[in-house]
Amino acid sequence: MKWHDGQEFTAADVRFSLLAFKRVGPRGRITFASITDVETPDPHTAVVVLSKPTPFLLRALTGGETPILAAHTYPSDDFAASKNGTSPIGTGPFIFEEWKRGSHVKLKRNPDYWQAGLPYLDGLVTRFVGDAAAASIAIEIGEAHLSTDVSFIDVERLRRNPQLAVDTYADAYLNNAQIFEFNLENPVLAKREVRHALAHAIDRNFIVDSIFFGTARPAASTIPAVFASYNDEAPFQYPFDLAKAGQLLDAAGFEKKNDGVRFSLRLAFLPGDTFRKTSEYLRSAFGKLGVRVEILDGDLGTFIKRVYTERGFDINLNGISRLFDPTTGVQRLYWSDGIKNIAPYVNAAHYNNPEVDDLFRAAAVEKDDTKRATYFKSIQKIVGFDLPNFALVALPTVVARAATAKALVTTIDVTSGDFATAWLDG
Repeated sequence: MKWHDGQEFTAADVRFSLLAFKRVGPRGRITFASITDVETPDPHTAVVVLSKPTPFLLRALTGGETPILAAHTYPSDDFAASKNGTSPIGTGPFIFEEWKRGSHVKLKRNPDYWQAGLPYLDGLVTRFVGDAAAASIAIEIGEAHLSTDVSFIDVERLRRNPQLAVDTYADAYLNNAQIFEFNLENPVLAKREVRHALAHAIDRNFIVDSIFFGTARPAASTIPAVFASYNDEAPFQYPFDLAKAGQLLDAAGFEKKNDGVRFSLRLAFLPGDTFRKTSEYLRSAFGKLGVRVEILDGDLGTFIKRVYTERGFDINLNGISRLFDPTTGVQRLYWSDGIKNIAPYVNAAHYNNPEVDDLFRAAAVEKDDTKRATYFKSIQKIVGFDLPNFALVALPTVVARAATAKALVTTIDVTSGDFATAWLDG
């Protein structure tokens, strides 16, 4: 196996990648916290040395979650300066050829791919489109073979098209969800009663039915129900109750003023069609409560900078992959380390509870699944009351494709596969 530039792929690349992800990866400081070293006794052997048991580690080693990078393309510790950021190389079935910002990425077939006879396709072009409606149109008129960002309002129409297929994946690996985060540095939102009130003002069934057209489902916890560690006691699900929400705000000292407004908030949202629509619904829902909401727009880079670096928001509608284990996917939502070590999608609320941190630490090294589950259930009780964030809906991965496009999804992490065996029928 060789890198696309012809250099040998070796254990040194594995060592570099795991230690780099531990240092700068958005989940690495949690997922790889127990890695002390990666020994390379020969070019084909990598020995991961752990300071503590890490029961979830192997599940973190998919290509989509932890890709192995070419160490020789990172000559310094300034990883952002590497040419691999704009002209990446890998060992996979397709070679990077071109990137036109805002337009497309073009890949060509790797003639020296390590699996003989693969890939079947001559190349791939990934196009960037402005919105989900445009993605649906591109599929319908044959300009694209695959879209992972169709509008949910279009799903049923696309299913009725005999030239297309729509596949829905509700997997136990990605466990995607839409969650609502509070900036706890805002003195209004620092009051727990206010956060409880806003949670009661949200009708999750409306979001499921009117925004996701029945494709999503309400989420009662940030820990997915598919896990044994899910707290089925559901002590803090905050059912929709606008009257109770108003009473809580009154009791917290935020009664309506003469203009009918209690206070104002800035709402950031992860760019995307359904997130924009959910943001608009939240503005309306909170408006009925007397809370004025300003929606903050912007692309992904703007969103990440606004939420995690500048802290220029009050409430945040986010999309999170809760992943294959609560330590890797859920812990980052509450981990106080994320306050001083800023990383995208890590503790946007700036929640700081030493008891929760300690429970996560205990769960991360616990080898007994039953005991681990008790730690996570305890965490859910605590954060369910503190409520630094609020799970709205669990999201499936919806893939619309031309009926002639085959074997596009072949791995547990769904759309993070390499298309090595993808082919076109006709």
